[in-house]
Amino acid sequence: MRFDEAYSGNVFIKSHPSFEESEAVLYGMPMDWTVSYRPGSRFGPTRIREVSIGLEEYSAYLDRELEEVKYFDAGDIPLPFGNAQRSIDMIEGYIDELLAADKFPLGMGGEHLVSWPVMKAMYKKYPDLAIIHMDAHTDLREEYEGEPLSHSTPIRKIAEHIGPSNVYSFGIRSGMKEEFVWAKENGMHISKFEVLEPLKEILPKLAGRPVYVTIDIDVLDPAHAPGTGTVDAGGITSKELLASIHEIAKSDIRVVGADLVEVAPIYDSSEQTANTASKLIREMILGWVQKR
Repeated sequence: MRFDEAYSGNVFIKSHPSFEESEAVLYGMPMDWTVSYRPGSRFGPTRIREVSIGLEEYSAYLDRELEEVKYFDAGDIPLPFGNAQRSIDMIEGYIDELLAADKFPLGMGGEHLVSWPVMKAMYKKYPDLAIIHMDAHTDLREEYEGEPLSHSTPIRKIAEHIGPSNVYSFGIRSGMKEEFVWAKENGMHISKFEVLEPLKEILPKLAGRPVYVTIDIDVLDPAHAPGTGTVDAGGITSKELLASIHEIAKSDIRVVGADLVEVAPIYDSSEQTANTASKLIREMILGWVQKR
């Protein structure tokens, strides 16, 4: 991959022009090859960038401005349409390069399967890695209708790879009974329905550890984020998700990377979902990039 030239398309607001001088790299993973319901998340990264022009550069929550953090928008990884395995391999190699350059990777999906190769690459650099996962769904299936490469499998894959006790899921309200049983029997932490309060209890236990955070936009109730592939009623508010991002920012954990996935703009003509995602990305940049 080449990082020596700025992305020629729209970039996230206040993107720094230099990869070399950047602390973090924002990148897109435009893949939705394995979704089980509604496709379209491959268009999420582009639309999140486009609507970011409407953001204030200042965060009233964190009392910081985007110009205080040097982050480089590298654009989207050119993933081969329809080829899940090759796409996964390309994403893992891409993250390997970012980590070798000592950059903070901040990804935008795309379906949730794209998080699997990122987390796998992170584990190579951080062998004591923990995962914080916010989602409506468990994503703990071994396969979906016979296919192990599915957006319903990434958390099972990383849990088996780094050990289930190192994975912490929040906001979960949907999944097969077998998935919840597997998590309980194998020591994985799942907090149902809520994010902020159980997160407050867990963060002190992760103090000092490198943590990767993966957020599926459908952790939000469809009233707050209708533009996603698999909507699920009963989710949290955007206020709670923002508060959760800020709780992580003020904690003693070491955030070493993150992603936000499953924004599918076509299902939200109001663009509420993309605009919410854009604000979440801003808060992640301002709150997490310097926590390594």
